[in-house]
Amino acid sequence: MELSRFQIADYNADVGTLSVRIAKGGKVRHVILTEEASDVVDRLVAGRSPEEPLLRRDNGRAWKRAEQVRAMREACARAGIVPAVGFHVLRHTHGSLLAMRAVPMAVIARQLGHADTRMTEKHYAHLAPNYIADTIRESFPRLLGDNDRHSYRLTLIGSEPPTRPL
Repeated sequence: MELSRFQIADYNADVGTLSVRIAKGGKVRHVILTEEASDVVDRLVAGRSPEEPLLRRDNGRAWKRAEQVRAMREACARAGIVPAVGFHVLRHTHGSLLAMRAVPMAVIARQLGHADTRMTEKHYAHLAPNYIADTIRESFPRLLGDNDRHSYRLTLIGSEPPTRPL
């Protein structure tokens, strides 16, 4: 679990990211934090040294991988979430919320650490109701009208060129 491995040095307050140094694909990746998450991490790291674990218990010891299970179970009980969920569901919630806000699949894929958009589209594209339509409309060049670099004139085979601009 990535959360238990974070050290304070993995947080870059200047750009609001956490570096995942031991990621699935073996590559370092950077998770973009929201402003709210950055505020929380700023409070967590205040006055602490870079080599300390980011998340620690009240006694100062680093979280162990399995210690989040009980905490999540208790949080779910307090919130009335039945059945209780684990931290991984929070990752899916993050991806789902981004998709529902029309964030491009490539951006979601990068945030979640997917190598490309295939897995992202499989799990999240259905949550973006206009994803396919919006992508086609944004990507397809204009055939009539503007003379910008993304516009093309439509000339029908066998037709006379227009005498006036379309």
